[in-house]
Amino acid sequence: MPTTSVLLSFLGATVLLILLPGPNMFFLLARGIGSGRQAAVVSAFGIEAATTVFVVATAFGFSAVLASSAIAFSVIRYAGAAYLIYLGLRTILGGGEIERQLDSTPASARRSAREAFLVGITNPKVALFFVAFFPQFLDPARGPVAAQTFLLGAIFVVVGLSFDLVFAFSSGSIGRLLQRRPAILRRQRYVSGLAYLGLGAFAAATGQRHH
Repeated sequence: MPTTSVLLSFLGATVLLILLPGPNMFFLLARGIGSGRQAAVVSAFGIEAATTVFVVATAFGFSAVLASSAIAFSVIRYAGAAYLIYLGLRTILGGGEIERQLDSTPASARRSAREAFLVGITNPKVALFFVAFFPQFLDPARGPVAAQTFLLGAIFVVVGLSFDLVFAFSSGSIGRLLQRRPAILRRQRYVSGLAYLGLGAFAAATGQRHH
């Protein structure tokens, strides 16, 4: 199982990643603005249900890769680090995604849960992110990779749900602030991009330590 230091590092990285503005956060804000707090809270559970599916798929996927080749597992580590760096550069150079997420329409609680799950499960960035993020904290020498992934995944889901609920309950006030002050959206691109770049560098360094 992961060491205490690995778990603390994973927890810190998880909190940072969850706090980076992205589709999930702004879906919750948009749903709260357009349909109310209850719909936003239900959406938070829908998003994390999709995250749980990715955790399960990731656990079995990494186990299969490790069983076939330890070198392939190392390749995944570095590919993941490269993806995080790419994501950081694209976030800094791109734009518009967050503003589009705030274009909301009213929806019932049931529809909110369904749409939130679909937003998470059909987003290819989510799948790629799990491939990029989790390998940096897995060590085959410390036990079954699947068991480690389930443990880290459970932490990720619990922390994610906690923050999602905070976003849901505060969706009205946060959403109105962002709509009144669009400059905040532009500045956050650079903060988010630099954070992704930092995580990519951390992932690459972690991969070196595993050799």
